[in-house]
Order: sequence, then C-alpha cells, then structure tokens
Amino acid sequence: MKSLIAQSHSLSNPKKQLDVINNQNDRVKNLDKFEKKLNEIGLYPLKPTGIEIFQINVGYMCNMTCKHCHVDAGPDRKEIMSRETLEHCLRALDHSEITTVDLTGGAPEMNPHFRWFVDEVSKLKKHIIVRSNLTILDTRKFEDLPQFLADRSVEITCSLPFYSRRRTDAQRGEGTYDKSMKVLKLLNDIGYGKKGTGLVLNLVYNPVGAFLPPDQESLKKDYKKRLWDDHKILFNDLFTITNLPISRYLNFLMMSGNLEEYMEKLVTSFNPSAAMGVMCRNTISIGWDGNLYDCDFNQMLKLKTNHGAPDHIKNWDLEKLNSREIVVNQHCYGCTAGAGSSCGGAVT
Repeated sequence: MKSLIAQSHSLSNPKKQLDVINNQNDRVKNLDKFEKKLNEIGLYPLKPTGIEIFQINVGYMCNMTCKHCHVDAGPDRKEIMSRETLEHCLRALDHSEITTVDLTGGAPEMNPHFRWFVDEVSKLKKHIIVRSNLTILDTRKFEDLPQFLADRSVEITCSLPFYSRRRTDAQRGEGTYDKSMKVLKLLNDIGYGKKGTGLVLNLVYNPVGAFLPPDQESLKKDYKKRLWDDHKILFNDLFTITNLPISRYLNFLMMSGNLEEYMEKLVTSFNPSAAMGVMCRNTISIGWDGNLYDCDFNQMLKLKTNHGAPDHIKNWDLEKLNSREIVVNQHCYGCTAGAGSSCGGAVT
C-alpha cells in the first residue's frame, strides 16, 4: 500500500500512468493483455469502421475540479486550442463527409474562440454536440450561452453524477447539484429536452466509486422519474460512462486501495460485443494542440495515432486515418467491460 501511495504523487505524467496500469499484470491473476483479448475474437489489430465523429478537446481549462475527471481539468490549466488550430479543424471538416462535431474539454465554453467556432461549424451543416458541466452556464459571462446554442440547434450533453444532491456534491463539490438543477430548468424553458423542439438535452452518469455503471435503460428511467418528480425537469437521454483508470480517477483507485480489484473487474467483464462497437472505431480525437488520437482517453495518455497515420490536424488525411491501426493498451478494458462504454453511453 505504501508503494501505491508513493506512486500516486507523480501521476500527472502520462507515461507514469501507463506504467502503473500495465504493471498490474504482475499482481492481478489472469490480467491478459488487451491485444490478446482482441486477437481471441478476431479484432486485432483494431481498425476503424469509418470516421463519423470529429471530437475536439478545445482546452483543459475548467471552472470545476471533479474527482473522477480523466482530463485533470481545472481553473489552473492553461492548455487552450488556438484559433489557428481551430482553422485547421475547419479545413479538415470542409473536405470530409464527417457528420458530427463533438466539442469537449475541460469546459469547452471557456475557450475564447468557442462561439466563433460553433458558428463556423454550423455553416458547414455539421451536427454539433457540446459537452457541458452545467455549472459553467450559471455564471454571468456565459449566462446567454444556452440561447446562443439553441439558436444553432446545438445538442447539449451534460454531466450529472446522480439525481440526488448528496452524491452529486460528493463527486463534484458542494453546491453543484443546486446549480445544475437551476441550469437544467433554464434549458427546459428554452426548449431543450422537450418533444417537438429539436433541441436535444442529454445527461451523463459516471460511477462515484470503484464499480461499473448500472444498466443504462433502468438508470435512465430512475433519472427521469426523480428529476421530474423533484424538479419538473425533462431531458432526452442518459449516457452511462465507465470511469477509466486515468489521471484523478487512477489516483483515487490507488489511494483507496482499489486499483488491482478494479482492473481485474474490467478484465473479467470483457464483452466481445462491446469491443466491436468501441467509439475509437468511428471517432477521431483532436487535442488542444492539434495532435490526433484514437480517442479522448488515449489523448490524456499521449498515445497519438500511429502506424503510418497522420498524427496532427495539419496533416489531415481522411483516407489514411480511416485505414489506420488503432492504438490500444490496458486502459481500453474500460470501454469493453460489461455493456461497454463510449461518449454516447453504453455500447451494447
């Protein structure tokens, strides 16, 4: 236990995070390499099915420091995507049939070029998703943003750890729940989450502890009932996302002594059907500095696209990226455990 605590103090380095994850092979029974699991079901090397989603992390700056955050985002982070890099993204999108642009962070709204970029992507007739922590929309600087997004039919996907105050505030800080309810009501008033408006409002659930998400459909019913009964709040869909052993969540697993048990749980819960539908097969992730990754989790571990594929947005080549070999490692078990996990929720 002492060695784990000592390791946890230096987990800001992606290479050290990977070393910690991979070294579990020596301590956990039957912890197979992820490549071996894929090979057993005929999926190795893992290849794209065709890029449909262009996910851009526009910066790690955030107004919150959530305990489960795999980005290690916060108010002190200075990494912000420049306008020049955003223009490279627009050029790549303009010469492709990619349908969806998924904006994430940190709090993507805090990028100074956010509104300009949303407008430019709208001109390209792409569907836009913005991943929001909700509380950012309860600040004076961003209070007009919900209407701005509604006017451009932007889909909003919001993090809400639970439908109760206690569990939400435990994960994201005191007062988070009340602010989130206030913003959700505002979004409902504008038309988000209501039938016939075309304004889509989704919620995201991440487990608070060292366990996998419950059944997505059952939990969605619980969320819908409780949020309506308690606050008269409506939303379209709920996505359950498995916490991957990266950054703050990896630190939590180590400090609580749950890392080995959690990694074993991910491995023994491997689902071949989920592996076939992992999000890296139809998504490309663009980091704040323009580097290309197979997914947002690989981005946090600095595992860039490889095997002959371009690794920066300046060198965008859709044909090569669609035929690339996807970079995998032990953390990938998080997306294939149980019902699977993606930015769009459960896979199976």
